[in-house]
Amino acid sequence: MFTSTFLNALTGPCKGPIAGMMFETLEDVRRDLAGRLSRAAKDRKSPMHVPTVVTSDVDARVMVLRAFDADAWTLRFHTDTRAPKVAVIESDPRIGVLLYDKSAKIQMRVRGTGTILRDDPVTDAAWASSDNFARRCYLGEGPGAQSDAPTTGLPPEFEGPEPTDEQLIPARPNFAVLLIELVAVDWLYLAHTGHMRAQFERTNGGAGDWQGRWVSP
Repeated sequence: MFTSTFLNALTGPCKGPIAGMMFETLEDVRRDLAGRLSRAAKDRKSPMHVPTVVTSDVDARVMVLRAFDADAWTLRFHTDTRAPKVAVIESDPRIGVLLYDKSAKIQMRVRGTGTILRDDPVTDAAWASSDNFARRCYLGEGPGAQSDAPTTGLPPEFEGPEPTDEQLIPARPNFAVLLIELVAVDWLYLAHTGHMRAQFERTNGGAGDWQGRWVSP
């Protein structure tokens, strides 16, 4: 069983496992997966920066990972409040996320509980840290709106120019944060000498400590 030491160590640098690809203990794996999630959120060139997110209706889409909180074990994504997945998540918050690093031959499947944050300090901070070109995506038609011709969904006047802060005021209500609290992680390392796999689960429905175990690939 991993206690608070397990969670505290997640904030530290990822050392030996990634550099030398030596996974002899569950602690090695824990450092590897925590380091990869941290880098995936910060580095646009990380192969795990755009994971596949699967909602309870078995629909999947690629999303940009915006942040990983190693203390709370949460992943943060951005979404349009009008997107169909928002209603799905609010009806059934179960979510899966698939991340894969081809060069490192490491796959991570995580499961968690999703929450849509509309009017929240986290959402306000995320909106404030975005530039106006990114905020522009929340103007115009919502995701999935039908059109008689190919369309960006944006008002024509914003398909090229950068909107002003005043012009973006109507966009803010359409912006939300998808926060996923992780409850399970499945880590797989593909090696020619033999694959390795480990699983970590949070006890008490996500409110307790983490337990880890080795399993057959």
